[in-house]
Amino acid sequence: MFELLEELGAERGFLFTDRATGLRAVLVIDSTVLGPAAGGIRTRDYPSVDAAVRDAAALARAMTIKCALGGLDAGGGKMVVLDHRGLDRAGAFARLGDFVDDLGGLFRTAGDLGTTAADLATMAERCRFVHTGEASLAASVARGLVRCIEACARVRGRSLAGLRVAVQGAGAIGAAACAALAAAGATVLVADLDPRRARAAAGAAGAEVADADSILTADVDVVAPCAAGGAIDGAVAGALRAWAVCGAANNLLASPDAEAALAARDILFVPDVVASAGAVIDGIGRTVMGLEDPARADLIDRLGDVAHELLAEARQTGRPASGLAEARAFARIGSR
Repeated sequence: MFELLEELGAERGFLFTDRATGLRAVLVIDSTVLGPAAGGIRTRDYPSVDAAVRDAAALARAMTIKCALGGLDAGGGKMVVLDHRGLDRAGAFARLGDFVDDLGGLFRTAGDLGTTAADLATMAERCRFVHTGEASLAASVARGLVRCIEACARVRGRSLAGLRVAVQGAGAIGAAACAALAAAGATVLVADLDPRRARAAAGAAGAEVADADSILTADVDVVAPCAAGGAIDGAVAGALRAWAVCGAANNLLASPDAEAALAARDILFVPDVVASAGAVIDGIGRTVMGLEDPARADLIDRLGDVAHELLAEARQTGRPASGLAEARAFARIGSR
């Protein structure tokens, strides 16, 4: 485990277990140079602890970059809960609340894929450092995503109004993205593995329901993956009909080769560490930095400027936008 954490470049790692409830959880702290670590809690059936640690470390690194690029005095962390048949969910998340509270604010958390509002509410009964306001965080992600898609449009000499945008995923974030994009004048297609969620999001936003198997290759201007990570691999990049990829899914590229495949086809790509940073700006801006609503909104809106600058630099230099984003983030961290 020590060798694995060193390989992944993590600052600290924690394993949490509770025999009575079946709790098994991993927390990876990537960086606390700028401030306390921020990141959500993901719950899924991992094939091994090694896989859980690797997932947590990758997501924690993304959070470090998000915080740095978002102008926050915070670093990155991520917790994953290993779901399994014997898990007493309510009891496990109560104990997890105890564990996180014992860290005294080193790690500030909220929800993520597989973790429910009920899970977070259970934690919050025992923990001072968990954010339970899913709706406000989803709206903040959507706001930042819209600004980043506007940046893509600017690069192409277009405006967001009139663009066709395909949103993959109709959970809290995907649904909020549909509503925000439609309100900004875009024509929105949405798909989800759960057709009921897709219909609900489409109905609320005035969007069109699309097939989940073909949403990424729909005839649109922009594809916005807002579900699980790894949505864009080399094959999908080669089949895209859109001229831009800008989504709020964490780690939405399956591999660096996928970004190279996008660049080879002159498809714009906004790194998800920028496009999805609205939630962490809202949550950490509020709880750690004490920023009022207008100041947090301003930081979220600035994500569009960051996206535009990265897109312009990527086109000028031929370097991948994700690498440029990481270099910019670590330049800020290294200056401390």
